[in-house]
Amino acid sequence: MKEQPVTVFWFRRDLRISDNHGLFKALTSGRPVLPVFVFDTDILNDLEDDDSCVSFILRQVQQLQDKFEADGSSFWIYHGKTLDAFKRLVAEYSVERVFINQDYEPYARKRDQEIFEYLGSMGIEMKAFKDQVIFHKNEILNGDGKPYTVFTPYSKRWLAKLSEKDWKPYPSEKYLGNLLKMAPLRKFHHVDIGFRRGSLEIPPQEITPEILTAYKDKRDFPAVDATSRLGVHLRFGTISIRQVTAAAVQYSSAFLNELIWRNFYMDILWHFPQVEKQSFKPAYDHIAWINSEKDFARWCEGTTGFPLVDAGMRQLNQTGFMHNRVRMVTASFLCKHLLIDWRWGEAFFAEKLLDYELASNNGGWQWAAGSGCDAAPYFRVFNPILQQEKFDPELVYVHRWVPEFGTDHYPKPMVDHRMARQRAIDTYRAGLVERAGGEAVKSVKK
Repeated sequence: MKEQPVTVFWFRRDLRISDNHGLFKALTSGRPVLPVFVFDTDILNDLEDDDSCVSFILRQVQQLQDKFEADGSSFWIYHGKTLDAFKRLVAEYSVERVFINQDYEPYARKRDQEIFEYLGSMGIEMKAFKDQVIFHKNEILNGDGKPYTVFTPYSKRWLAKLSEKDWKPYPSEKYLGNLLKMAPLRKFHHVDIGFRRGSLEIPPQEITPEILTAYKDKRDFPAVDATSRLGVHLRFGTISIRQVTAAAVQYSSAFLNELIWRNFYMDILWHFPQVEKQSFKPAYDHIAWINSEKDFARWCEGTTGFPLVDAGMRQLNQTGFMHNRVRMVTASFLCKHLLIDWRWGEAFFAEKLLDYELASNNGGWQWAAGSGCDAAPYFRVFNPILQQEKFDPELVYVHRWVPEFGTDHYPKPMVDHRMARQRAIDTYRAGLVERAGGEAVKSVKK
């Protein structure tokens, strides 16, 4: 194995063969390509042992391995720390280059830099390509060469820059003959990586003209199955962002706008990685949260007495999914009505959501809390009752997830909306004005 120089393609959040940018570049690089996947214990050790996303990843990896073996190759798979994986890989093969698709999350950036430095010390080149988003890093900047922190001008610039070449697919599937020829290896199973099979099912990827054309009019109604459910597939790269963008351009500007939001939050995380732990607007870290563990538990289990909030939380707990409109309502309720730090809710969503993606989850929570870029101002507080009346007027969604609603078994509202709204406004104002000199409030009201 040491005699033949090889190019490694390291699969991560791009678990597909077709239209895979980095894989295409590897397969057309002139060397046989060894596909690699690492079950990273630095990530896995923080998960529950029946995590359904791990089951999904394992299934995708096995499908890829089957495809590679059908083409006379296989998958080099390692379970452990990523640096240890590459040390072993370099010991076993004459690795000339390593190709990857770019990952923008802080942990991934630190990990990739560690691998880059190690490979460099061994005289091995590592090349990264854009694959998760249409534009990245410094491709969308304002007139001063700085990143946008407000969505509307960002989206206008994004759309002005967009052209057909940006969603042109990379025909990586046509070059599998350039994989390194090797004997089949043993397959990994749940037990090999210390996991049990997860109980939640991830819907297959599906992007149809019917869903997209109806998206604008139906997307806000949680009782209607009118969303794409593509979030988990975009998260793990089992569908190409270019394929989804091409469909959105053709059928739905509203859906395309959601893809721009996703790209926007990815760019925010890239330029301002501190938002993973801190408020984008630092003054909002001075809010005097109540942080009642008892109130948080009721929110988590969906027994707040506000039916739309409770329906959303129960849907999340039982399915690993929550409708986007309801995500906004439940997040606002936690931060504003209960005055619980947005980081508590963000962490709970991160644990429960099958389509969890750090950039979008963080951006959405900070938007709801008022602490993020282009966020809802602190004095705007969602009324969960009015939201229910507007978006679930027949109570179809509520009754689906809260069957005891309307009976003596359903709890009364845990807070009075009017009181909670005023308390939130007063608490935010005190935190921003008294502790931050009023600058945050001034900036919000502009």
